[in-house]
Amino acid sequence: MPSRSWAPPAPYDLARTLRVLRRGRGDPACRREPDGTWWRTSRTPDGPVTLRISGDGSETAGERTIAATAWGPGADWALEQLPALLGADDAPADFLPRHRLVAEAHRRHGGLRLTRTGLVMESLVPSVLEQRITTGSAHYAWRRLLTQYGEKPPGPAPDGMRVPPAAATWRRVPSWKWHRAGVDRSRAAAILRACSYAPRLEEAAKMPLPQAMARLQFIPGIGPWTAAETLQRTLGAPDALALGDLHLPVQIGYALTGAQNGTDEQMLQLLEPYAGQRHRAARLILLGGRLPNRRAHRAPHSRIAQL
Repeated sequence: MPSRSWAPPAPYDLARTLRVLRRGRGDPACRREPDGTWWRTSRTPDGPVTLRISGDGSETAGERTIAATAWGPGADWALEQLPALLGADDAPADFLPRHRLVAEAHRRHGGLRLTRTGLVMESLVPSVLEQRITTGSAHYAWRRLLTQYGEKPPGPAPDGMRVPPAAATWRRVPSWKWHRAGVDRSRAAAILRACSYAPRLEEAAKMPLPQAMARLQFIPGIGPWTAAETLQRTLGAPDALALGDLHLPVQIGYALTGAQNGTDEQMLQLLEPYAGQRHRAARLILLGGRLPNRRAHRAPHSRIAQL
């Protein structure tokens, strides 16, 4: 089986970098073992792949290395993309903190890198599932659907892991199966429409962020929130700020001003100093830990209307 090593820059945090790819602890497509090893399944342009990434790394000539092994038809593609997946294309040094809380989070979490998968549909489908419902409910739907319709992965993947379905397979899921997974008609319809245009949507992986956002939002049911959540992972885009989120404007506003409510417009004003890096700034603010009690605010319905 082919393998590859990559020497990350220091500091580097593998878990923090890859965590955004895992949709809950029981994600059949992404798993982290207690020893820090990551297992990931994908459907690449060359076919399915199972990827094992060593969580501890080793020291070679004074440098830490991350080791990866791949199985399946997509192995060569996945290993070629490995550095990008691990954040090699990211440039956190370009980020200039403008607030004390952001500066402290940037210092404490200097090993964070933005992952770039180069794949659209594998992030788009679970992002659509997360529209307008709790994270736990979305993770349940993802886990149930992958368990039933995902492909058994190549190689020695842990029990229960699955390769996300191809677009053609998603389109064959009957309506009552979506319903049993807790997916309403509008979200299921958005996924099915996206699957009809999957090749065109995958082209967004090679586009600049504005064009990629526009390409994804061409599909009814995919708005700015879903497109941003997808492209944060597909492109590793540091400016892909998720607008229309139920909690994020309140969290950003509280962390930076102490206010107990907030809107997208207010969040954009607060993050204006981070233009080009607003997604990174938001992640660091959330990592900073100064967050309001979610029960202390109720967001207006309009804030989640365009996902």
